Amino acid sequence: MLHLIGEHPHHRLSRLANTYVPLLHLKLGEIDLITISSPELAREVMKTRDLCFASRPQMLVGEIIFYNNSDIIFSPYGKYWWQLRKICAMNLLSPKRVKSFSFIREEETSNLVEQIRAAAQLGEPVNLSKMLFTVANSTVARAAFGKDLLGMESFFVAMKVIVKLGSGFNIADAFPSMGFLGEISGLRPRAMRAHRHMDSILNEIIEEHLARRHGDDEAEEDIVDVLLKIKENRELYVPLTMDNIKAVILVSTAPLHCIHDLFVAGTETASGFTDWVMTELIRHPEVMQKAQLEVRKAFNGTTKIKENDSDELQYLHCVIKETLRLHPPAPLLVPRTCSETVELSGYTIPAKSRIMINVGAIMRDPKYWENPESFCPERFQGSHLDLKGTHFEYFPFGSGRRICPGITFALANIEEWLTQILLHFDWSMPDGKKPEDLDMEEDFGGTVIRKNHLCLLATPHK
Repeated sequence: MLHLIGEHPHHRLSRLANTYVPLLHLKLGEIDLITISSPELAREVMKTRDLCFASRPQMLVGEIIFYNNSDIIFSPYGKYWWQLRKICAMNLLSPKRVKSFSFIREEETSNLVEQIRAAAQLGEPVNLSKMLFTVANSTVARAAFGKDLLGMESFFVAMKVIVKLGSGFNIADAFPSMGFLGEISGLRPRAMRAHRHMDSILNEIIEEHLARRHGDDEAEEDIVDVLLKIKENRELYVPLTMDNIKAVILVSTAPLHCIHDLFVAGTETASGFTDWVMTELIRHPEVMQKAQLEVRKAFNGTTKIKENDSDELQYLHCVIKETLRLHPPAPLLVPRTCSETVELSGYTIPAKSRIMINVGAIMRDPKYWENPESFCPERFQGSHLDLKGTHFEYFPFGSGRRICPGITFALANIEEWLTQILLHFDWSMPDGKKPEDLDMEEDFGGTVIRKNHLCLLATPHK
């Protein structure tokens, strides 16, 4: 069992694939788990035979917490899932909607800059991990619920419990025919308690929104408002229930902590990834200097960076791409289910097998990447590789029907934070430590974040 091995699962699976073959068949209880660690096999799963691998395995926690898996992440492939996908693309995460959140991003990032400046003036180290986590939570609270963070504390506390329940290995999911294991292990009772608590919070949020409907003023709409408006649409393929809406709300915020989907750049995912960017920049001062010079040249004399000007930040975009290559938020993509017995590169894949793609291993494959363990943003200069999932040696947000729909929202937040903190501050290690002393320990829980908080010295740039 992978959870009994000291090494993190994505590293252990990478080592096994390098030792044997890029397609591994593991038996976890009653479950056939197929791991994929090559671009060729990933292409077959996510493009050539995408329809066969488009559904998701049904998990106990998802069944209880996400209202019988009626969210966009774990919902089975079909009309209902297609409807949710369309709602995300056209309503929740359309370019217009993401742009409408720009004032929230700017205000919350301005608060972040002032907090860093206050610590810098006192000569104190900045706990960048904690500050980024807070600004991410604040941004999500306002975009999803129309409230500031203080008004949503109970929600985020409850969400931490849910994330902990959904992270790691659950014995009940390995033996789905033995329903009693959920009771014996205590997972079902804990999940039910967490569900009842979160359900009461969501009911309160929805009731508040129903009481203060904004009419047709889209500028004031948050995500809950949009979902409630869509629910009234009689032309939906499948009518949305309040439970469906609550599941979508949860998934709009749960990935912020554990996996990437709707608001991929929410809390731990976006803030944790930005942590990794700053970690790599600190460890590579020449890259830090080059990125800062680009930012300061592009916005010379201004105190605010406009999102429309981000096209001028080509090198920073390369830094982000390279960090995504080395530190993808989810190195093991959310598992897919095989709907029928198929052949993959000469191997027979049984129907109902769970397919897990190790994108972390693929993006470090020496067959496709020169010096794959080195941090080198220059490799993306003039490169055709993008984040759309069309190149199977590089797809940090997935590919095919199940590609993350929140890429635009993710990058909008990450770029806003990075450009501001690189523009306004110079960064260094505290207590006279050297860049090479910065630890790179990981914490794996669905997403991979730094195990230890990133604490740095910030000096206001004059």
